[in-house]
Amino acid sequence: MNILITGANGQLGNEMRNLSADYAQHNYFFTDVQELDICNKEAVETFISDNHIDVVVNCAAYTAVDNAEDNKELCDKLNHLAPGYLAAAAQSRGASVIHISTDYVFNGTNHIPYTEKEPTCPTSVYGSTKLAGEQVVLQNCEKAAVIRTAWLYSPYGNNFVKTMIRLGRERDTLGVIFDQVGTPTYARDLAVAIFAVIEKGVVKGVYHFSNEGVCSWFDFTLAIHKLAGINNCKVRPLHTADYPTKAARPHYSVLDKSLIKQTYGIEIPHWETSLNECVHLLLQAEKE
Repeated sequence: MNILITGANGQLGNEMRNLSADYAQHNYFFTDVQELDICNKEAVETFISDNHIDVVVNCAAYTAVDNAEDNKELCDKLNHLAPGYLAAAAQSRGASVIHISTDYVFNGTNHIPYTEKEPTCPTSVYGSTKLAGEQVVLQNCEKAAVIRTAWLYSPYGNNFVKTMIRLGRERDTLGVIFDQVGTPTYARDLAVAIFAVIEKGVVKGVYHFSNEGVCSWFDFTLAIHKLAGINNCKVRPLHTADYPTKAARPHYSVLDKSLIKQTYGIEIPHWETSLNECVHLLLQAEKE
């Protein structure tokens, strides 16, 4: 199959690139904005047609949650309109689409894990545009899967794990939010799940994916520091109210993964197991 992966320079895109070596029977097109501007409808149609694309994996998004509040137009182009163009172009070729979305489509007021059937209620520009993107993808393509994820990290790009390691080394004390609860997602584990969807074939619908287990950002930070051997930084818990942000953060964003596990027969590691793997890779890279 010919597989297009957009947002190829991001965290998930890089992990998809790494994992593609294990699925060498396929032909891959890894693109970022330099190779394909997904906000350009005609360019998308031409690329998908000319390269006979069979599967589109859309890892591209505007993910600067706070900046999105002041950049609504650009955020909407990338998170809503562009996925619609990709899905429509895929449909015209009989191709399938796997579109990555977010826990921010919910308002975070639940106290039990969110299933795919829960009503959406975004409270930010980012969340609203991502929800609109989900809807247009499912409308425009018969073979479309939307995968919502949360708290993504990897050895690539900027993310919470790398930031906490850096700050833990630079500072004596660090305040981290303890009243926002969710589950970290190792981008490699999400890439493994995406390849499971590709290999089985897309079953249309919305799916939830993160690692297993639950923690707060505070707990997550303590685990990061322990694994990274950071012992000289005192981490203290902060309330969300102590750390105001432009865009509201979900207080609770634990996702129920039952549907994706049952549909595609995948097993998902606990967040601490995967964090250990990622931190090990980061420490190894520092030595090289």
